[in-house]
Amino acid sequence: MSALTLNGWIEQGGHRLSIPEIERLLQNHPDELSQCGGEFFLSWDTCSARDLYGIIEGTGPKGTILCNGKATGTITPTAPEMSLEAAIRTAVELRSNEGVVALSGGVDSALVAALARRECVAVGVEGSHDLKRAKVAAESLGLTCTFVTICEEEIAMALPVVVRTIPEKNPVNAGIALTLYFVARWAGEHGYRRIITGQGADELFGGYSRYLTTETLEEDLVRDFARLEAQVRRDQAVAALHGAYFSMPYMDFRVVRAARAIPAAEKVQGGRRKIPLRTVAERHIPPDLAGYEKKAMQYGSGVWATLRKLARKNGYKTSMQDYIDHISRVEHGH
Repeated sequence: MSALTLNGWIEQGGHRLSIPEIERLLQNHPDELSQCGGEFFLSWDTCSARDLYGIIEGTGPKGTILCNGKATGTITPTAPEMSLEAAIRTAVELRSNEGVVALSGGVDSALVAALARRECVAVGVEGSHDLKRAKVAAESLGLTCTFVTICEEEIAMALPVVVRTIPEKNPVNAGIALTLYFVARWAGEHGYRRIITGQGADELFGGYSRYLTTETLEEDLVRDFARLEAQVRRDQAVAALHGAYFSMPYMDFRVVRAARAIPAAEKVQGGRRKIPLRTVAERHIPPDLAGYEKKAMQYGSGVWATLRKLARKNGYKTSMQDYIDHISRVEHGH
């Protein structure tokens, strides 16, 4: 076998595989690769494989084994059926042998942080909602957390880099990617490659405010989960600038399976969102953290307001999209 290259990590039946174990599996039981979970892009000989949801970037489609450019198998991980709580605990445990947790103070990241017990990082402009909430969460959970304060000048400098990097160039994507850019920058500067996040929870458990009024919740959740692939591509592109990647326990196949077994009506009801996740969280974090309704990342970090300010300063008072388009044109020399 020629040199095996692994980006990310692979597990089989809840056991993380070392490089020698992966090599033995490919030599002795190659069919078993299709049953492996994790977040990975693996290449060997003339073959490659990507994880089920395509969390790690690589050649070929997600969840596919390629040899000589042709699909020869699919990645469909197997594990015993388990409760949502057991699935989340397993997913976090598998990812928490290394890395830093991106903490924003909401239930998604607070639960991950409580289970992972690793160092945390929070990012935002001075006085921002997320920095305040992350401080409350870290103190409440007894975790070490670094609070990274970013300023308008830094955001202005990072914006062209982010716009050039992200696939879909619009204000919402730019706002989210900018926030994650600074998370990944800190991680990279401090020797962390893996950044454990709460992404995917809103789409799985019904976290967006629009879910409170929709008549088609089940369909909305399915559609929004399908859109995660594009969001993951955006986020990983930004993380890669700093030699890091985002690891997403809520997108573990066990968690997705357990979440999908819960009827949509039980996820959002009586003006409450993400009810099953909050029920699990209450067993591991204080009730005020488990029940807290957080702002979206780009708003909570203060990056969105700064982006609006930069657009106005540069003469784009009515359209942030025009400002993003302008940045993109400048980046391409137009």
